[in-house]
Amino acid sequence: MTTSPRDQVRTVGIEEELLLLDPETRQVAPRSRAALKAHRDRAPGDDTLDQELFRHQVETRTEPVTVLDDALGQLCAARRSAGEAARAAGAAAVASGIVPFGPLEPQVSPDDRYRAMLEQFGDVARSGGTCGMHVHVGIESPEEGVAVIDRVAPWLPALLAISTNSPYAAGRDTGYASWRAQVWSRWPSAGTTEAFGSLAGYERACRDLLATGAARDEGMLYFDARLSREHPTVELRVFDVCTDPEDALLAAALARALVSWAADEHAAGAPVARPRAELLRAAHWRASRYGTTGRLVDPRGTEPLPAGEVLDSLVATVLPWLERAGDLERVQEGVARVLRASGATQQRAAYERAAHRAAPGEDRTLVGVRGVVDDLVGRSEQVWEHPGSGNG
Repeated sequence: MTTSPRDQVRTVGIEEELLLLDPETRQVAPRSRAALKAHRDRAPGDDTLDQELFRHQVETRTEPVTVLDDALGQLCAARRSAGEAARAAGAAAVASGIVPFGPLEPQVSPDDRYRAMLEQFGDVARSGGTCGMHVHVGIESPEEGVAVIDRVAPWLPALLAISTNSPYAAGRDTGYASWRAQVWSRWPSAGTTEAFGSLAGYERACRDLLATGAARDEGMLYFDARLSREHPTVELRVFDVCTDPEDALLAAALARALVSWAADEHAAGAPVARPRAELLRAAHWRASRYGTTGRLVDPRGTEPLPAGEVLDSLVATVLPWLERAGDLERVQEGVARVLRASGATQQRAAYERAAHRAAPGEDRTLVGVRGVVDDLVGRSEQVWEHPGSGNG
């Protein structure tokens, strides 16, 4: 991914992990090999679709862009490719942070690294078949990237709240807006970090963590924000995958503006204002628990405030960078949208609609969660009809 000079709009790229579900049983469908073969037969040389840790997952990616409408077109096209490939394998490609009905005993993808991860990390790895979204934002140098990572941490829970899209797991409501975030935090290398202070500090922390065995390689350093191994970017990794692509673009727009703000703060010599790690963990917990429907920890204090106030504060903080990129209107509309109904809110609404139709004697919870899956399948496939989702 290319970088941008500081006075220009930075590049942004999006990676999404999608579930493969059986539309009849609503259970996971471990058919990624068949789906990927169908994709490669249909589009030789197209590498926008790839395997993930388990066979009930696939991954998509966009190329780096500066205009978010271009990212939206690429994202929808990639999801269409994933959906067509999944359908060829008798499955549906679904954008949800976690499997609502399972999973059953997961089947690992045919990759030596993945098998080794399962052997070393046991049930932590077996529960790792969640689906996140990763946003890459262009940086000028690794040194700038570490300075960005140190500054954006207090705002990352607000970004998680925007994307929350995984309230149901194992056939029931977990009580969380993002259960994916809780499951993902079981990895010993996942989550928030202390301030690194410098590139040398970042590299030293990575080496020390690898030496403990908490990660097998650099790819398993699952920090909430990290330097990309393959691209000159900072990679923000706190998000649930979003069913609505506009929610994904909202998250990407705010992520880019936040990185741009942090880089300019660093260039101006502003000090790093960073709460203790315990408070950051608490802030992530509140965002995972309540999403946009409750209170979030104020990044500039310790008091939980209504989610709308925290998001308004985030927009105000990065306003010049949103205006520079032409993203302000999209963000203002998007923030209002997720405050009305986030991904988690929409899943719960689908549950209530379906459960209300349960016949006498039917298991209301079972009927409701089936309705959640059906709604996710339908809304994920609606993305195919986006004007920018064609393959030609």
